[in-house]
Order: sequence, then structure tokens, then C-alpha cells
Amino acid sequence: MEYCVFTEPQQGASYDDQLAFAQTAERVGFDGFFRSDHYVHMGAGDPLPGPTDAWTTLAGLARETSTIRLGTLVSSVTYRLPGILAIQAAQVDAMSGGRVELGLGTGWFEHEHRAYGIPFPAKRFGLLEEQLEIVTGLWSTPPGETYSFAGEHYALEDSPALPKPVQNPPPVIVGGAGPKRTPALAARYASEFNIGFLPEPVIAEKFANVRRACEAEGRDPATLKMSVALQTLAGATEADLERRAANANRTVALYRADENVAGGRDEILAKVERLQALGAQRIYFQLFDPQDASHAEFLGEEVLPHLPR
Repeated sequence: MEYCVFTEPQQGASYDDQLAFAQTAERVGFDGFFRSDHYVHMGAGDPLPGPTDAWTTLAGLARETSTIRLGTLVSSVTYRLPGILAIQAAQVDAMSGGRVELGLGTGWFEHEHRAYGIPFPAKRFGLLEEQLEIVTGLWSTPPGETYSFAGEHYALEDSPALPKPVQNPPPVIVGGAGPKRTPALAARYASEFNIGFLPEPVIAEKFANVRRACEAEGRDPATLKMSVALQTLAGATEADLERRAANANRTVALYRADENVAGGRDEILAKVERLQALGAQRIYFQLFDPQDASHAEFLGEEVLPHLPR
């Protein structure tokens, strides 16, 4: 089992806040630091200092951490052209010494697109399919050869397909609750399938769907990592839980829903063991207050040593 922290910097976090979070997560033993890729604050609370760009942030963290894996959960296909995204991720992979993972999705938050003048087409699944084909195709093109692609949304002609990432290739994460198309894309292009924020019976169903998609694709389902993201509220006491929930403009009751986890070591251990029994191989603990590095510290020092590996 692998364990990652998953942050939401659009809720109010500077680069320095994220650096403190990532370095804390690395120090206490987490496998990965992942961040959302959003540009507008969501819900109540103070939006300051404003957004940070995910890949710019990861580039900085690549030079200021040494072992923890770094990635997006997930980047939106509406934000970047696939050729540029392939270059960005490959460069950050080199800057980190081979620790980057690319989560890619269709995007969903229309307001942030309007706020920053980013086109938001009604149909985006075709963009996702072509971007996955292009990014992985560019990375896998042998040095000295060129890559071309002609699709409905993008066209590349005789690309030198450079630079190459350090990893061959970096892991690609595809996730979502779609019953057919998403599992098919994960089976074809991804190294990891992620499902988040759903009750355990639904997670079991989604895992089964993607395993069937692998078999239909002629792929061994065991080669596709299964992961779960869940909203997490951790603390030694009820007062700690209430304080952290309030700082994230949420309630403890919200976190106690079946698709989330709230509590101390024993509650989190029980949840993780159930998810592992369903087939999960990686857990993302989504921590909503990106300025509270002590949340990751508590998880790492008091909970992580007791979780199954």
C-alpha cells in the first residue's frame, strides 16, 4: 500500500505554504504529495493569497524535495495543449530526478474557466482521449524519431517528441465514475485508476468495471494500480477534529459520511483496511486546509506507522 497527501491549494495557499506541506509530508514518510489543478477558490472562506499554477508549483517542489513523488489529481485538459503538457511534465520529471506523476481529466469547474478566460467546451471527453494518446505517444517515441498525430481536436506534425522524461514513462493517472469510457481509457493509457469520494460498495463496483475493461483491452488487470481518494479529517481529540474542520470551513459531521474518513488512528486504520480489501493499492488523504501542515504531520507520525504496507 502507498499513502499520499492530496491538497487543495486554490482554497488559499501560497507556494511557501505548499512547500511546507510537501516537505512535512516527505519528512514523516508519505509516498506522494499531490495537488489539485484549480484556479478559483471554492465555497466559503478567504480566497487569499489566490491561485497558484499546478505545474509551476510542482517544478519548484521538484527542486526542494528529494524523495516524495509529486503530481496532479488531476490536471484538466482544458488548461494546456497536450504537446505543451508533455514538455512541462517531462521537464518537471527531470527536475525531480524522476518523481512526477500526471493525473489527467476532463475538468468540471466552469466558473474558473469563465473567471480566467479559459474555453470550456460542453463536450470534453474527446479532448481527454486525444491528450492521453498524444502525451503518452510523445514520451514513448524513440529518440531521433518524430511523432505525428491527426485527430478531431489536435494535430501534431513531425514533432521531435522532446524532451524525454527521466521515467520511461512517468505514471499516468486516469479516474472517474463513468461506467464505460473512463475505464476503457484507463485500461488503454493509464498506470493507475483512481476513484474518489464514493461509498465503499460503489468503489468496489468501479474497480470491477476497470478490471473488465483491462481484460477487454487484452491487459492484465494486475498491471493497473487501483487507488482511492477520500476527504480526511484526522486528530488526536474531538477538539482537534472540530478545529481543523472549522479552519477548512467544514463540519466534523460532513467528514463522518461513508465516503470520507474522520478520527484518529483506529478509525483511519479501519477505513484503510476496508479499502485495501476492495483492492485499493494507494490511498490519497485529501486535506482541505493547505496551510495546516500539522495535519499531515499528525497523520504521518501517529497514523501512518500503523497502516498496512
